[in-house]
Amino acid sequence: MGGGGTLISVYPEELTFLFELDKACYCNLKVVNNSEHHVAFKVKTTSPRKYFVRPNASIVQPWDSCTITITLQAQKEYPPDMQCKDKFLIQSTKVPASTDMDEIPPDTFNKEADKVIEEMKLKVVYTLPSGGSDDSSVSSLGSRSFKAASDDLTMLKNASIEEIQTIQRLKDERDNMLQQNQQMQRELDVLRRRRSRKGDTGFSLTFAAFAGLIGVLVGLLLSLIFSSPPGTA
Repeated sequence: MGGGGTLISVYPEELTFLFELDKACYCNLKVVNNSEHHVAFKVKTTSPRKYFVRPNASIVQPWDSCTITITLQAQKEYPPDMQCKDKFLIQSTKVPASTDMDEIPPDTFNKEADKVIEEMKLKVVYTLPSGGSDDSSVSSLGSRSFKAASDDLTMLKNASIEEIQTIQRLKDERDNMLQQNQQMQRELDVLRRRRSRKGDTGFSLTFAAFAGLIGVLVGLLLSLIFSSPPGTA
């Protein structure tokens, strides 16, 4: 299901994240232009430090759509009862067809007498990887967190400093490569949209092949890094 107004519709109408400790997770949001006008939108949140939104502002052509990727940064602990109070707000308004999507005027979303600004509010929902959001799963989060902390403490006591540093370095490298891969995909989408707006008939096959090759190499490197644990000292 989706929600929306006269200018745009948004699917889904709530943001659902598969919540895991110490892992970033993401949710895709589709914005559909329901009008014959060019529509600019902007995404706001009550917790900007927790979420990474791309694009957080853009322009959707008439009857076209745009996909927004919202990433929840890795969290160190479960929220109480797995309830999230974070909210998102999507503002939208008509803009001239000549407006550049990468240089939207800062006063575009100012509420003025002669301007119509539509707003939609979205709530955030966290779910567990097992798919179980029942009372028993939620009530057991405290004990599972305590057990996980105890296991981590035991592992740290038994591991050498070199092993701990190696594990942390591998995790950092994995996160960096994942972020670079996501950034490349987003830049690829932006380039496609730009070429489409300029009336190009096709997209550079060489660039597309290069981007695909980078994705394959990143996947292979991640597999090699985590296929076997670091050797004991």
